[in-house]
Amino acid sequence: MRLDFVKMHGLGNDYIYVDCIRSSQPVDISPLAIRLSDRHFGIGADGLVLILPSDIADCRMRMFNADGSEGRMCGNAIRCVGKYVREAGYTDSDMLTVETMSGIRTLMLAHDSSQNVHSVTVDMGEASLNPQSIPVISDTPFVSKPITVSGCTYIATAVSMGNPHLVVPMENIDCYPLEKYGPEWEHHPMFPDRVNTEIVEQLSPVHIKMRVWERGSGETLACGTGACAAVVAFSEMGLVQRDVPVTVSLKGGDLSIRYLSDRRVLMTGPAVTVFRGTVDL
Repeated sequence: MRLDFVKMHGLGNDYIYVDCIRSSQPVDISPLAIRLSDRHFGIGADGLVLILPSDIADCRMRMFNADGSEGRMCGNAIRCVGKYVREAGYTDSDMLTVETMSGIRTLMLAHDSSQNVHSVTVDMGEASLNPQSIPVISDTPFVSKPITVSGCTYIATAVSMGNPHLVVPMENIDCYPLEKYGPEWEHHPMFPDRVNTEIVEQLSPVHIKMRVWERGSGETLACGTGACAAVVAFSEMGLVQRDVPVTVSLKGGDLSIRYLSDRRVLMTGPAVTVFRGTVDL
């Protein structure tokens, strides 16, 4: 059996996309995600995304991390899904909806005169500080609270963007050995479903810099939901304002994030097609 795919990325957060609208969904998806994501013996990616039909939205996405675990939501991946669906001719609208495990997300597409989508704004829905929705073991919202990793105590904030995030303000984040301590953050006992961890440095009231350790994938070049969580957390900690666009600089590039007064979060960033191919299964 041969599987057609498209390699796409949002700020270097790269996934293998499979069109399951035209063809059937592959079986044994988790082992397939592990195999194809391997950067030495596979195609190489942060994971695998299936684009599927939906009864309640323009399409549905399923996202699997490089370790085979299924994620509920990915901000960089959903921008690429919007680009693919528009350019494949499944819609001629510049606004579309995508069903995810975290609910339906609305996308607004920006394209050039050739109808090539270069930027996507995603209404990421409402951020949640509810400990049960994250989940984090805490009786009250985990905002500006201490957490200890490898003997060091940090002040951090936990946010759900449909998936769990822990935002940790730091200085000189480029010097932090995230590759060493990332697994300890991810598997911290306060987070029963593991957690995505963002270490964040403030550059100005409208500009922050971030590195991310994604559960199931390790450090990646960018994380859309993580950037949203970082702006939400910094707002709740009194470091940035709501309703003001904040630039989030990641290793893969910049995202623009707005945390609105009604707790909705808007994310704007690029979506890029790298190449198309076929793999033998």
